[in-house]
Amino acid sequence: MGMSAFVKYSFGAALTAAAMVLAAQMTTVAQTSDIDPVNSGENPYRTIRNWGTPPEGRPWGAANGVAIDPDGTSVWVVDRCGTREGCVGTDVDPVQKFDADGNFLTSFGGGMFVWPHGLHVDAEGNIWVADSRRPNAMEREMFPAEQNKGSVVVKFSPQGEVLMTLGEFGVAGDPPARLTDPTTVLTDSNGDVYVAESHTDVEGPNLVGRISVFDRNGHFLRTIGRTGTGPGEFRTPHGMVFDSAGRLIVADRHNHRIQILSKQGDYIGEYREFSRVSGLAIDANDTIYAADSESDDRRHPGWRKGIRIGNLSDGRVTIFIPGHETEAPEGAMGEGIAIDAAGNLYTAEATVRGVSKYVRE
Repeated sequence: MGMSAFVKYSFGAALTAAAMVLAAQMTTVAQTSDIDPVNSGENPYRTIRNWGTPPEGRPWGAANGVAIDPDGTSVWVVDRCGTREGCVGTDVDPVQKFDADGNFLTSFGGGMFVWPHGLHVDAEGNIWVADSRRPNAMEREMFPAEQNKGSVVVKFSPQGEVLMTLGEFGVAGDPPARLTDPTTVLTDSNGDVYVAESHTDVEGPNLVGRISVFDRNGHFLRTIGRTGTGPGEFRTPHGMVFDSAGRLIVADRHNHRIQILSKQGDYIGEYREFSRVSGLAIDANDTIYAADSESDDRRHPGWRKGIRIGNLSDGRVTIFIPGHETEAPEGAMGEGIAIDAAGNLYTAEATVRGVSKYVRE
């Protein structure tokens, strides 16, 4: 593997002790060409495809989000209402909960979403779901009554009661009133809400790349980042976690990197060894679990789909779980990823649908 993309530097001996601690976190950035594709490594996991059993007669749809309940074992999943395309025109519940053995427990959210995407469970057990697009022209023509949906984040109680909505249904725009096709959501220890935007066409002239931050009551606080390829800029921020120091780790998917930021949005550094990352999970030791669902010869030549696992301290990938075999030569891998209290991994599968579980042996 080539030189790490996380290179430390110092501000010099004149800094105070406190400033030196901050300086140790600052970085310069190696170029993508310095990073050789990471497509191998130890794999101590056994893969269980088609984990979890939806209610009888209800097929799995394309799933994007997965999260662990505060009990450490129950699993929450959001899919596209039993379809690949989305939830327009159906009342099927996209949000589902399963016990540790994959038995269905409850579901909700039917009739509310267009393309449910990111899923987050906060410390109080509330469920947050990002709706990543609005109805397209065909959907608006077929279901005109549903055109005012999408481009929002919804907070549910564990029982499915709507507690808060961020954004304006069916309308893209800027905070505080609106969001643009949010991809995922995350809350911090204070209850502040971080919303990653957007899932719009990365080649389009109106691409939005940012993280909008609200307080626990939904009042807008600030915007982190902007559209671009430089430090602190984003193209399709697609996953977020906080590390043990409270730093914000972002899967900047179309820029083929994860970025490390302060909660205020100050750029600290980045790693490119984890490839084109769709989803992130992290454990108490700052081991990062990065799901790459998109790498192929067109979008990220030389890199393979899979899960890359390493530590934030050095960014070195030590474990690689290959993608699923499919009829397509590039295979498939889930987008959302979560880790339970026992260290098992779960991925939400957009391509092959449903959920995969990875048991460490």
